[in-house]
Amino acid sequence: MTTTTTTTMAGETRRRALPPEFNVFIGLVIIAAVFELLGWFVRGDSFLFNLQRINIIILQVSVVGIIAIGVTQVIITGGIDLSSGSVLAMTAFIAMSFAQVSSNTRAVYPSLTDLPVVVPVAIGLGVGLLAGLTNGLLIALTKIPPFIATLGMMVTARGIANWYTRGQPVSFPTESYAAIGQGMMPVFIFIGVAILFHVLLNYTLYGRRTYAIGSNEQAARVSGINVERHLMLVYAIAGGLAGLAGIVLSARGQTAQGGMGFMYELQAIAMTVIGGTSLTGGRGSIIGTTLGMVIFGLIISGFTFIRVSAYYQEIIMGIIIVTAVVLDVYRQRARGRL
Repeated sequence: MTTTTTTTMAGETRRRALPPEFNVFIGLVIIAAVFELLGWFVRGDSFLFNLQRINIIILQVSVVGIIAIGVTQVIITGGIDLSSGSVLAMTAFIAMSFAQVSSNTRAVYPSLTDLPVVVPVAIGLGVGLLAGLTNGLLIALTKIPPFIATLGMMVTARGIANWYTRGQPVSFPTESYAAIGQGMMPVFIFIGVAILFHVLLNYTLYGRRTYAIGSNEQAARVSGINVERHLMLVYAIAGGLAGLAGIVLSARGQTAQGGMGFMYELQAIAMTVIGGTSLTGGRGSIIGTTLGMVIFGLIISGFTFIRVSAYYQEIIMGIIIVTAVVLDVYRQRARGRL
């Protein structure tokens, strides 16, 4: 009896010692294995052991991954951000208009061409930060639900993006601006952003306050945290990261077009939720979101590899997202938070 009890306690201790991202990692391995088997069965070829395909997968999701880093922080506070895709588009248009070369006869600002790369980057980041700060102000000061505030910003930012150049694409950036999106640079930028905010969330006062607000806003307020100011900061950071994603995406394509960033906000939320961040707030991590990003990329690329129709891909992705949310609800109920 004593031996059985000791064995059981040891098993529970091991389970508790496992990081919360472990289950996400196991899911990643299973999904990769399934597509590898399907690849040999359907195409007679390996899905994973192709360096070019792996590079494409990582590049495809790195821009949305930058957005997901900001969305993760918003969701940890118990909020949501539906505006990031539109903020990306708005930022891409505005930043690109200050990054054009003088040889372009259709430059948006003919007298402001060939500017140093720091100028369009600073303007793009500033536009993203301003949009995010507006979201934070609306949520913190007017107390309207984050869903409504960011939905309004989503529509407004998309409208500004289309109005800015009357729907015309903005192209021909300088070489230094285009270099931001070339090669594996988007991946390196994502890795840098992920490491920065992993450290901030886990080892600084900023991170402790973010988790505290998401776990129990009232308790956080009683403990002396200025909840309104911190929420404004978190949403401003999310907007800034959406702006950074807009700069990277426009540099990569060397153009800004009206459809940029469409549905990116939902993809970022999906990566975050798949990575184990709770929609009820207080729980989540950058590592989990990174794993969720890779899972998202594997699924999209895997479906394309085995020639599943894009229509079916969207249906299956929707089912996966809903399943991840349902599993999160059950986990929260098991912990007694719902």
